[in-house]
Amino acid sequence: MRLLKLVAGLVLATGLVTPAVAQELVLKFGHVGAPGSLFDVSANEFARRANERLAGKARVEVFGSSQLGKDQELLQKLKLGTVDFALPSTVMSTVADEFGMFEMPYLVKNRDHMSRIENEIFWAKLAPAAEAKGYGIIAVWENGFRHITNNKRPIEKPADLQGIKLRTPKGAWRVKMFQTYGANPTPMAFSEVFTALQTGVIDGQENPFAQIYSAKFQEVQKYLSLTGHVYTPAYVAVGKVRWQKLPDDIRAALEETAKETQAFVYQTAAQMEDDLLAKLKAGGIKVNEADKQAFIDASDSIYKEFATSVPGGKEMVEQALSLAEGS
Repeated sequence: MRLLKLVAGLVLATGLVTPAVAQELVLKFGHVGAPGSLFDVSANEFARRANERLAGKARVEVFGSSQLGKDQELLQKLKLGTVDFALPSTVMSTVADEFGMFEMPYLVKNRDHMSRIENEIFWAKLAPAAEAKGYGIIAVWENGFRHITNNKRPIEKPADLQGIKLRTPKGAWRVKMFQTYGANPTPMAFSEVFTALQTGVIDGQENPFAQIYSAKFQEVQKYLSLTGHVYTPAYVAVGKVRWQKLPDDIRAALEETAKETQAFVYQTAAQMEDDLLAKLKAGGIKVNEADKQAFIDASDSIYKEFATSVPGGKEMVEQALSLAEGS
């Protein structure tokens, strides 16, 4: 017995047996953006800052290009706790009706206006609506101002969309908007759009420059029309159940970092708008200005339907528009 104790002591002393090492907490961030997109750049910058701040307590890993699922799948995985962060945009209007406010054409005038809407309306009304559905929004980032590409003709006014089969995200209000304009809207996952354009399944699509360029839609589209018809925020979303299980200090660090990253996102988005439009033009796609007033005039019925069908919708829209003064 004394011999066994002696051997055990020697083993411990020489380090042949080591205490169990705590496994690092890995947090998965999934999004649908292609490499080089605003989503991709934004999520990676957040991960870099968060990992520096967390200093080994946890690590954020980013998975873009729908590697962890398309938008709807990512939302489901947030609830299941198999994904920790996602970056939904338009799809949030399928989660809570209040998010349809950002589907109203020409509602958001610029990023300063968006900041006022965020401060005065978003955190008071939209974030709680998401929470009631099992999600937490820890920061508001950007998808951007959307424009139309297609292979039929330049789009200068709503009538030019007549009969064009146009891909839209999976959100009811975007579909209604383009139906009102005379197009044939076709909801489709972002990851499927390039092939659908290439094969002629759809004629066109609408997205911010950063998504158009990074997904290489310009390679399979003839026309880019600068409609700027909708500004879509992107939301750093978490699943409430999984989020509440994280240690308080880690949650605080992640939320603070996500909100701080917004300034970087807005600055990068503004720079991308200038740089990418020049690159798209240089790539040979034909670019035209659209008659935005004609689109605004054609959008009245969408605003009226939102005001009457979404509780509090009329008040939210009126408040958001009032915040545009001075933009």
